[in-house]
Amino acid sequence: MIPFSPPKVDQRVIDEVIDALNSGWITTGPKTKILESKVADYVNSPAVLCVNSCTSGLFLMLKWFGIQEGDEVIVPAYTYAASANIILHCGAKPVMVDVKEDFTIDPNEVAQRISSKTKAIIAVDLGGLPCDYDALINIVCSDKYVKYFEPNNENQAKLARPLIITDAAHSIGATFANKKVGSITDVAVFSFHAVKNLTTAEGGAICLNLPKCFDNKSIYNTLRIKSLHGQTKDALAKTKAGAWEYDILEPGFKYNMPDVLAAIGLAEIDRYEETLKKRKAIYDAYSSLFKNYSWALTPIYEDDKRQSSYHLYLLRIKGFSEKQRNLLIENMAERGMATNVHYKPLPLLSLYKSMGYKIEDYPRSYSLYKNEISLPVYFNLSLENVQELGQALIEEVESLL
Repeated sequence: MIPFSPPKVDQRVIDEVIDALNSGWITTGPKTKILESKVADYVNSPAVLCVNSCTSGLFLMLKWFGIQEGDEVIVPAYTYAASANIILHCGAKPVMVDVKEDFTIDPNEVAQRISSKTKAIIAVDLGGLPCDYDALINIVCSDKYVKYFEPNNENQAKLARPLIITDAAHSIGATFANKKVGSITDVAVFSFHAVKNLTTAEGGAICLNLPKCFDNKSIYNTLRIKSLHGQTKDALAKTKAGAWEYDILEPGFKYNMPDVLAAIGLAEIDRYEETLKKRKAIYDAYSSLFKNYSWALTPIYEDDKRQSSYHLYLLRIKGFSEKQRNLLIENMAERGMATNVHYKPLPLLSLYKSMGYKIEDYPRSYSLYKNEISLPVYFNLSLENVQELGQALIEEVESLL
């Protein structure tokens, strides 16, 4: 049996978690603060806040920027639902755009959809490959598009353009123009979910890189308050002698990361470059296996500007229909080999269909989705397993052609 994405749990992880349990401090505390510092150092971000999910981190940033009813946020049609659901939770409208052949948001589509109502752009590094951030930054900063921007609060007036948010759920460790994802756009939010390259079981991290007119560390403090019911002190601060008193400044949320989960991340982050090397070796092995088959459309994972984090190996089967792709997944499962699909484009989901979004308006997204099959990539997957799975896939595809 070859599973799709089991978590890496070894003695180092177990020891870190036991240390947290034995410390008597299991909610947000010293280990969470250390993880924030290590993530900030790793990606070269001025300030990082750990939260309980990537979704909550993205939502907090939209709320901080004042996204509200009547606003629009541009998002790719090809992404997981969380990227767009958060926009609805703010009362705003998701403006979907199509993607390029590499699964990343198409800057040309973004340029066509910007309006006076556009307050933010959420770019998704699907599979771990960074988007074209130079193009996106040039669009939102150009005089042609800045003139459309109509701020409705102090933060928006200070930025004077749409906020660029990287949905970096897949891309910790990826680089664009020799800079780590997490230090490129105004904000980047990582996911540390159980299936991610670096996990805390559940969790995420907000990386703040706003321009010099903002104080990123002050914004960190604001977000920390928002993530804890609007409370002025977290549990760690309140444990100091005589420091019990607190205030509630706003009706915030409960989005903090506890130490017992941060401990898992601490076990991983110092050896994360080793994880990336192993994942790249798996990518290379798959691509070598499939290079002589004309039906195999292998994913881009590095070019002259970008290097992936090797999160998902998004293989496409040329000429396959959605039905054939689904049958391929079933046949692989019968062999004891788990594969997957990432993702159903948003307009195929009942929620967004009911709101009037149509997949016909996003032809490239559907073209990519209908014959995409995600292959296992995880630290403990051996190259022998890769060969076994790859050969089985070749046999199954050829039997269906």
